[in-house]
Amino acid sequence: MGIFNKLFNSEKTESSESKSETPWIDLNAMEQLDEIEKISEEKTVGILKHSTRCGISRMVLKMFESDYNLDKDKPVELYFLDLINHRDISNEIAARFNVRHESPQLIVIKNREVVHHASHQAISADKLASFVK
Repeated sequence: MGIFNKLFNSEKTESSESKSETPWIDLNAMEQLDEIEKISEEKTVGILKHSTRCGISRMVLKMFESDYNLDKDKPVELYFLDLINHRDISNEIAARFNVRHESPQLIVIKNREVVHHASHQAISADKLASFVK
């Protein structure tokens, strides 16, 4: 069973293992959206919306994390939204930033405005880096 556990591991183990290498901030409270807007006035903000039940979303997350190579001193904040546990926050993001919900989805915000959004295989750490000065 060991190999099956590794391939089809629980959602929580998958998320925590994946998120350990990239400087993710868990997005798990509606109030954080106000903070994100404020932070975006000074830094680029990326929000990755991820479904822990979707194989494509898991693949995109792993690809993003393997390609992510921004220095820690770069002006960027990365938020990770678990869609299964926080669909209400995802719905508020769609309404507040006028971006149709997709999963997986990367939304890039600068100066309180969405400057880029992508879903599925169009999600790219390199594209996020192009918005960071």
